[in-house]
Amino acid sequence: MEQTKQEYLAPSEVKELDIVNTYELEMLAGEVVPQGGYDYISGGSGDEYTLRQNVESFNHKGILPRVLADVEHPDTQTSILGHDITAPFIMAPIAAHGLAHQTKEAGTAKGVSEFGTIMSISAYSGAKFEEIEEGLNGSPRWFQIYMSKDDELNKAIVDEAKADGATAIILTADSTLSGNREKDMRNKFVYPFGMPIVSRYLTGSGEKMSLNNIYAQSKQKISPKDVEFLTDYSGLPVFVKGIQSPEDALLAIGAGAAGIWVSNHGGRQLDGAPGSFDTLERISEAVQGRVPIVFDSGIRRGEHIFKALASGADVVAIGRPALYGLALGGWKGVKSVFDYFHTDLKRVMQLAGTQTVEDIKHTKLFDQK
Repeated sequence: MEQTKQEYLAPSEVKELDIVNTYELEMLAGEVVPQGGYDYISGGSGDEYTLRQNVESFNHKGILPRVLADVEHPDTQTSILGHDITAPFIMAPIAAHGLAHQTKEAGTAKGVSEFGTIMSISAYSGAKFEEIEEGLNGSPRWFQIYMSKDDELNKAIVDEAKADGATAIILTADSTLSGNREKDMRNKFVYPFGMPIVSRYLTGSGEKMSLNNIYAQSKQKISPKDVEFLTDYSGLPVFVKGIQSPEDALLAIGAGAAGIWVSNHGGRQLDGAPGSFDTLERISEAVQGRVPIVFDSGIRRGEHIFKALASGADVVAIGRPALYGLALGGWKGVKSVFDYFHTDLKRVMQLAGTQTVEDIKHTKLFDQK
């Protein structure tokens, strides 16, 4: 069936995926996701320098093989904020999963739940909390908020997230306006469906709106007072997402943040910023273990997860690869992606002589020439 300008036909197939690597998933997803949606998911800002650096920066550090470490069947289980999870990675908060698959966030949630880790629900979700719960079926979830300019509306959104079972709030602080996303401009991209969670503070439902327009209606100025507000009102642990400097990490902790989320928004905001991995070690040294650190942006292999943990992260968050899996196989595709990372991480752990996640965290990487 030919797609018209008025309709958006996301994939609908549900199947397990045979994954060799996640780079191939990106190419395959580009064959089934409509161009505007694919460019929105895969693209970055400006020249996409930071987007590329997110992956390439992992090559700045190396893992030393250990061969007499008496390691077999590495154990990937870990915990964060009281949640026991299968492996040290969770689902990152990403907007508009319906661009990748007709099941939207509910499909992602089911794949994440079946694997056994935490789902991060974006305020810019195209699905309602109730629909996402059908996929989660009681599994743990955190809620990521783009704040309204009206704190009463923020309270209402937080109340709804808590009622849905959120056990932490993620404040995205690096997106007070949209990055220079040229692909979206060329495509004249607008969301093909509404955003039920934040529609209460939008002029419109979100449908047929651009990202620039939606960001313009959210809070433009984020300060430590917003961290204090969310912490005090929600009574939940608050992560500050978008931290790329030790100074901002310390400001966040001083304002009551219970976690630091090292991220550059997948290279979608300030182009020319460093790869996320290149900022992690210094931030971890500043945090000194006072709060947990979540890391995202650029995770594509088990080696990347290992290096992030060895550089100070407690867990990493998987973003684009999960959406490519969703596009290609629905919830089963999402679970296939998480299973791939699980298998790949265990292989790296064994070759590096690490039996547990704690062993990884005590591993010293070496500088690559």
